[in-house]
Amino acid sequence: MSDKTFSWHKDDDQIAVITMDVPGESMNTLRDSFNDEVVEILAQINADSSLKGAVLVSGKPDSFIAGADIGMLAACETAADAEAISRTGHGVLAKFAELKIPVVAAIHGPCLGGGLEVALACDYRVCSDSPKTILGLPESQLGLLPGGGGTQRLPQIVGVAKGLELMLAGKQLRTKQAKKLGLVEEAVPNSVLLMVAKKWALKGKRGKVTPKLAGISKALEATAVGRNVIYDQAAKAAFKKTQGNYPAVAKIIEAVKIGREQGMEAGLQAESKGFGELVASPESAALRSIFFATTAMKKETGAGDVQPAKINKAMVLGGGLMGGGIASVTALKAKVPARIKDIAEPGLQNALAYTYKQVDQRVKRKQISAAQRDKQMSLLSTTTQYDGVSDVDIVVEAVFEDLKLKHQMVKDVEANCAEHTIFASNTSSLPIGQIAAAAARPENVIGLHYFSPVEKMPLVEVIAHDKTSPQTIATTVEFAKKQGKTPIVVQDGAGFYVNRILALYMNEAANLVLEGEPIEKLDKALVKFGFPVGPVTLLDEVGIDVGAKIAPILLNELGHRFEAPSAFDKLLADDRKGKKNGRGFYQFNAKKKGAKPVDESVYQVLGVTPDGKLSAEQLAERCTVQMLNEAVRCLEEGIIASARDGDIGAIFGIGFPPFLGGPFRYIDSLGADSLVATLRKYQQRFGERFEPCDKLVAMAESGERFHR
Repeated sequence: MSDKTFSWHKDDDQIAVITMDVPGESMNTLRDSFNDEVVEILAQINADSSLKGAVLVSGKPDSFIAGADIGMLAACETAADAEAISRTGHGVLAKFAELKIPVVAAIHGPCLGGGLEVALACDYRVCSDSPKTILGLPESQLGLLPGGGGTQRLPQIVGVAKGLELMLAGKQLRTKQAKKLGLVEEAVPNSVLLMVAKKWALKGKRGKVTPKLAGISKALEATAVGRNVIYDQAAKAAFKKTQGNYPAVAKIIEAVKIGREQGMEAGLQAESKGFGELVASPESAALRSIFFATTAMKKETGAGDVQPAKINKAMVLGGGLMGGGIASVTALKAKVPARIKDIAEPGLQNALAYTYKQVDQRVKRKQISAAQRDKQMSLLSTTTQYDGVSDVDIVVEAVFEDLKLKHQMVKDVEANCAEHTIFASNTSSLPIGQIAAAAARPENVIGLHYFSPVEKMPLVEVIAHDKTSPQTIATTVEFAKKQGKTPIVVQDGAGFYVNRILALYMNEAANLVLEGEPIEKLDKALVKFGFPVGPVTLLDEVGIDVGAKIAPILLNELGHRFEAPSAFDKLLADDRKGKKNGRGFYQFNAKKKGAKPVDESVYQVLGVTPDGKLSAEQLAERCTVQMLNEAVRCLEEGIIASARDGDIGAIFGIGFPPFLGGPFRYIDSLGADSLVATLRKYQQRFGERFEPCDKLVAMAESGERFHR
């Protein structure tokens, strides 16, 4: 095997076929160590006067270039080091433009980040029409901007407004979308991709590209005044989503603006400078840590060296919202046949409709055919009895939070399914050991806690009790991964990890409302802090009654710090359950567009008059410090295996601000001593619920950190 990544040969049509194939890797990623190879090959091609064109292809079966290897950024000690990587990359990609012959990128599979920047440096781009082919510049999701000329070349091809939209959101395009925007010239079957690419290579060097624009977009982009409107609108829209917490947003807009108004050379300089500054930023360091953590977790079974058993068929107990969602990701993502059982036909029909709506929407968007939709739906079947389930490998239970009911489910499954069948409970609060107490085979019982809506939320908690076998853990973790989830293995206990830390956050928000803090102000403070929605909005969405049911379980199992404020009882007495019955903290029947207004009558129900004495920073601090403290307590008790798992669980499960890196990285940035001092300040004022846990106190004294 060659140790070279790039090679080339001249075919019979006098076309230079350049192949990228990183040795020993399943996907191509870019590294700065490849630069000399590329420059040398392009020099050889330029020196051959018989060549008529060049085509860049991948040597991997299903990957063009998945992006740059961001691991190389860890070696950057300063912003200048990262800036130098970007500048060198600019120089290498400029060599493509300097070729005397046209060069075409033949794209099949992921073409992301630096991979798309390489393709943008070519004269033409053609791609396969395979669903495996996606194109985009997702660097903003790592707190970075495209550092290989993407901020300059993408707007030249698709227009300033669309270029900004794609980069700021890190949006990935399917082939039809890319073709419509003019990002690629053609989308063709992979079997003829190279042939079509060669056809384009014989067309000659391309001149200036004109974006496909019409109407107001064309008018705005034609003048400096119009483009300023685009920059301003992009900044406002991005700020509304990010609350100014992600510095990459401003840097991307700045680089695009400089390049468009002052020329590409100035734009590239701004891009490199911005790239260096962002690599050195704490926000990007935190976001990159999430990437590395999730990458590492993909290789883990959750049970050491134990390998998972294969899941050939699944069953879901309960056709409600959660059951329908679980069945959906089992069929559509894992591609595993799923049999849904409910006591009544309406529940089964609702569960099927849940999945059908998703796949039918894809048909309407012309992403799949009606036949493909029907094939996917055929993986789902229903029953009101335990028939056709003797061969299921895993049962996911998603019924009401009632221990007696779950005990009956365990017995029914053991009576009707195989000896090896795993019983996985989607309980959000009941200890798994208590559910397994009714089992003849407790080693097969495990928790598999999803978050709503199931098809969108990336996390699942895999909860092992003291008798769960390693084989059951490994198989359940693998099943969750196939469903497209990021699983964290947690030990048994009330609330597990995510709901346990969330409960204290929600309780404190309720305490603040009872103290007279305005609901809307409180929610805005936590959104500004970095959560996707505020705690009061979240309570309305999840259901006030759900919070009220979980609270006694946590109080009974974990002690008085989990005692729920009186707000929950008062709201339920007034029949306020939140979104599910249209009565909560906010008005659900308001005709006004935009954000829902607060239902002012809720203050009377709670017996408070809002006055709002605290600042946004004080509100955010008060709500979050108990969550941080409880996260450390979960690590101390062994509920979570590591600070890494705790960070991923909080970010993917409840939307803890990603740019802070998770609770444990955030504590590192604050300093354990600072957090302990804050907790003790609140403890003196509000009591023992703010008492810092032993591990946090010890770390404050020693100066220890959770992450290096």
